[in-house]
Amino acid sequence: MPGREPISVPAPTRWIFWAFAGISLLSFFVGIATNYLFLLGTPALLLVGYLAVVDFKKVYFLLWALIPLSTEVYLPGGFGTDLPDEPFMLLLTGVFFIYLIRHGKELDKRFFVHPISMLLFLHLAWMTVAMITSSLPLVSVKFLLAKTWYVVSFYFMAGLLLKNEADKKQWLWWVFIPLMLTVTYVVIRHAGYGFSFKDVNRAMSPFYRNHVNYACLLALSFPLVWYARRWYKAWSFRWLLLVGGAVLLLVAIQFAYTRAAYVALVIALGAYFIIRLRLTFPVLLLTLAGAVVGVVYLVHQDKYLDYAPDFEKTVTHYKFENLLEATAKGEDISTMERVYRWVAGKHMVEDRPLTGFGPGNFYNFYRSYTVSSFETYVSDNPDKSGIHSYYLMTAVEQGMPGLLIFISLCFAVLLLGERVYHRTRDPFRKHWVMAITLGAIVIDALLLINDMVETDKVGSFFFFFMAILVRMDLEDQE
Repeated sequence: MPGREPISVPAPTRWIFWAFAGISLLSFFVGIATNYLFLLGTPALLLVGYLAVVDFKKVYFLLWALIPLSTEVYLPGGFGTDLPDEPFMLLLTGVFFIYLIRHGKELDKRFFVHPISMLLFLHLAWMTVAMITSSLPLVSVKFLLAKTWYVVSFYFMAGLLLKNEADKKQWLWWVFIPLMLTVTYVVIRHAGYGFSFKDVNRAMSPFYRNHVNYACLLALSFPLVWYARRWYKAWSFRWLLLVGGAVLLLVAIQFAYTRAAYVALVIALGAYFIIRLRLTFPVLLLTLAGAVVGVVYLVHQDKYLDYAPDFEKTVTHYKFENLLEATAKGEDISTMERVYRWVAGKHMVEDRPLTGFGPGNFYNFYRSYTVSSFETYVSDNPDKSGIHSYYLMTAVEQGMPGLLIFISLCFAVLLLGERVYHRTRDPFRKHWVMAITLGAIVIDALLLINDMVETDKVGSFFFFFMAILVRMDLEDQE
C-alpha cells in the first residue's frame, strides 16, 4: 500500500533464514541424488537444535511425544538404539549440563538433596563401582552412559521443567495423543489377524518390539489416563477423549495377551486401597519378608531342582488359553525359560555377591552358570535377551548391595507417594499423586519378571514418576 513502511528484518535474522533455507534445499537434493533419504530430516534436526537453545522445554515435550512412536534399531558393530527418541535424550542431557553450569545457582537445591534424589545418586554411584570392577568394562561403561541420559532426561529434566498444574496437563496430552495413535494402529492391525495370539507380535511393528513391551506401556499409562479425566468437566470434549482412551487401553491390554500386564493392573487396584488406608509400609515389609522366605525355601538343599520342567512338554503355544493352562502346569516355554535364567542368576550371585559381573553383563556370562535340567527349546537365546527379572539382574550385575539400594529406592518412592497423597487437599494434586504412585507400582510389579528400566517405553516413566513425586513433595513444603 502507498506510504506503508517496509518491514525491517534484522540482519542476523535474515542470515539465519537464508542459511536454513540453503541447508534445507541442499539436504533435499543431496538426499534424493544419493538415495540417502535420512538427509531429508536435516531441516527438522536443525529446528530441534534451535529450539534446544532458545526453549528446550518444547524439545522436552517433543521427546515424550516420540516415545510411543519410536522403534528399536540395530546398528553396525552390535550397537542398538531407539529412534528417534534416544538422540533427543542425548541432546537434552547435554542441554541440562550446560544449563547447570550457567544457572546452577538459581536451581532449587532441595530437589537435588531430597532423599529420593540421594538414593538415586547412591544407585548410580554403586553402579559406577560395579562398572570399575566389571568383567567386561566396555560393556558396563556403555550401560552406565545410557543410564545417565535416562536419569538426566526423565528425572532431572522433569524436576526442572514440570512445576505447575498447566505443565503436568500439557505433558499428559503430549504423551496421550501419540500413544492413542499407536494403540489404534496396533488394534486395527491385530483385528486384521483376527486378534490371534500367534500373530500378536506382528501387529506391534514398527512401534513396539513385542507384545510385552507394548502391554507394559499400556498398563502403566492406564492410571494416568483414568485419573486425568477428573481434571475436566464430565461430558466435555477432553473428558470424553480421556474416557475413550481409558476404554481403548483396557481393550488393547486384553488383546495384548500379556500375563504380566494383567497381574500388574490387579496389583495396582489392590494398591489403591492400601494407599487409602495408609498400609503401604507394612505391606511392603510383608512382601519383602515373603520374598526372602520364598528364596530361602527354594535355595535350601537345592529345593528349586524339584521344579525343573519336562523338556519335551515345555513348548511354544499359539493359543492364549493353552498358554494359561501350560503356565499353571509349569509347561509354558516363556515362563520356564525365565526359570532357566533365574537359576543361572542364582549361581552368578553366589559367585560374585559384592559387586557382581558389571552392568550389562548378564548375557555375556550366564551360560556357564545354567543348569541343564531347566533347559528349554529356546535356551540358545538368539535374541540375546536378559534374565527377565530386573531385581535379580541388579543382584547379578551389581551385587547384593546394588539390589538393596535399588529396592530401597523403589520402596521410598511408594512411601513418598502415600505420604504426599494424604497430605495434599487440592483435588487435582490428589488425583495426580494417586495416578503417579499407581503407575510406579505397575512398573515395580512388571520388573519382577521383566528387565525394562533401560527401555524407552518403561524406563522413561520409571524416573519421571520419581521426579514428579519429589517435586510435589517439595511444593507441599513451601
